Amino acid sequence: MLDLREVTKNFDSVVQRLLSRGGGLELGPFLALAKERKELHVSVESLSHRRNTANEEIKRKAKSDPSAIDGLRGEMRALSQEIKEKETRLKAVEEELERILLVVPNVPDPSVPVGASAEENRVERVWGEKPALPFVARQHFEVGERLGMLDFERAAKVSGSRFAFYKGPLAQLERALVAFMVDQHVAKGYQELLPPYLVNRQSMMGTGQLPKFEADAFKTAGPDEYFLIPTAEVPVTNYHADEIIEAKLPLKYCAFSPCFRAEAGAAGKDTRGLIRMHQFHKVELVKFAAPETSMGELESLTRDAAAILEALGLHFRVVSLCTGDLGFGACKTYDLEVWLPGQQAFREISSCSNFGDFQARRAKIRFRREKGEKPQLVHTLNGSALAVGRTVVAILESYQREDGTVGIPKALLPYMGGMTELRPL
Repeated sequence: MLDLREVTKNFDSVVQRLLSRGGGLELGPFLALAKERKELHVSVESLSHRRNTANEEIKRKAKSDPSAIDGLRGEMRALSQEIKEKETRLKAVEEELERILLVVPNVPDPSVPVGASAEENRVERVWGEKPALPFVARQHFEVGERLGMLDFERAAKVSGSRFAFYKGPLAQLERALVAFMVDQHVAKGYQELLPPYLVNRQSMMGTGQLPKFEADAFKTAGPDEYFLIPTAEVPVTNYHADEIIEAKLPLKYCAFSPCFRAEAGAAGKDTRGLIRMHQFHKVELVKFAAPETSMGELESLTRDAAAILEALGLHFRVVSLCTGDLGFGACKTYDLEVWLPGQQAFREISSCSNFGDFQARRAKIRFRREKGEKPQLVHTLNGSALAVGRTVVAILESYQREDGTVGIPKALLPYMGGMTELRPL
C-alpha cells in the first residue's frame, strides 16, 4: 500500500507515475478525503485542547466560584459530543482512504522502462544458445505423453482441466528439481522454510493478493475462512508480519510449496500442457532488506534464480518489465524467460521483484537499524527460483531426442538414482 502522506504531498507526481502503468486509476475522491482528514485532525486537536482547558477551569473554580461550574460542565458536554462526532467521521474518512489505497498499485521505480505492454519490455541479457535439434521439436505435452509419463486425461477425470498426473521417472525428475533448487539456495545463505499452504485473509492482504485479485484465489468454505496459497511469497513474507526485525539485514529465505491459482483471467490461454495450471510447484526466494540496499538485493536475487537455469544448461534471457507489464505490488521486476524449442518462443519461468515498502506497510513489517532507534518499514523482495513445472517443460523440450527419449541435465544426475535419461514406459 502506498504512503498516504506521500500520495497527498506529491499527488500529481504520483498519479503521473501510476498512469504510466496504463489501465484505470482508482484514486477516486482521494484529494477531497485527504483534505477533510487533515481538517478533522486539526479540529479534534483544537476541541480537545478547549475541553482540557474547561476541565482545568472547573477544578480552579470548584471552591471560589461554584455558580460558574454548571456552565463550564455544559460546555464540556457539548465539546465532548462534537469531538465524538468528528472522531467518528475521521474514522470513516480514514477507512475510505485505506479502501482506495488498497486497490492502487505500487509506483514504478524511475529505472523501470516506460511502456504499455509486454512488447515494450527491455531485454537486459541473454545466456546460452538455442538447442540445435536436428529434427522438428515437439512441445512438452507431446514429449511427456509419448514417454507415457504425463496423463492429463485421468487428471481431468479426477479434478478437471488444468491438472496433470506425473508418472514414474517424470515424477522423480520433479522431486529432483525441487531438492536441487533448494540445496543450491541454502548453499548461498538462504534459510529454508516449509510454510503453511493455507493462510488467512490478512496474510493475503499483506502481500497484495487481496482485495484486488480475490477472483484468482481458491478459498475454503465454512466458518473458518482460509486461502490456498498462490505462491510461498504469501506465508513467507508474512512470517515477519506485525514485527520489528532486530536482526541484521538482509534476511534471506527460500521455500518450496505447491501453488494454487484459479487463473480466472486466463480463459483460453495455454489450455494444453503444464504452462498454466491450477496447481503447480515452485521454489520461492524472499528477502527483507534495508531501503538503500533493496535494489542491489534485487540484482543478486535475480542472479541466484538465473544460476539455476545456467546449471541446468537452459537457454534464457533476463527481461526488465516495463511499467505497463509490472505486477500490482512491484516497483521493479525482472522476468527470466526460458527458450522452449517446441513452442519456438521464450516463456516466463521466474519473476524477481522489489516491492519497496508496499507490502511492509500493509503487513506492518518494520526493522530497527540500531538498538533504541525508531523503527522504519523494511523493503520486501521475492522471486521464483524456479517454477518447477515450467522447468520440467523446458527440460522436456530442450533435452528431447528424435527417438523419444529425453536427456537429464548433468546437475540433476546426483538426485536421479543413477538414471541418465527418460525412456518411454
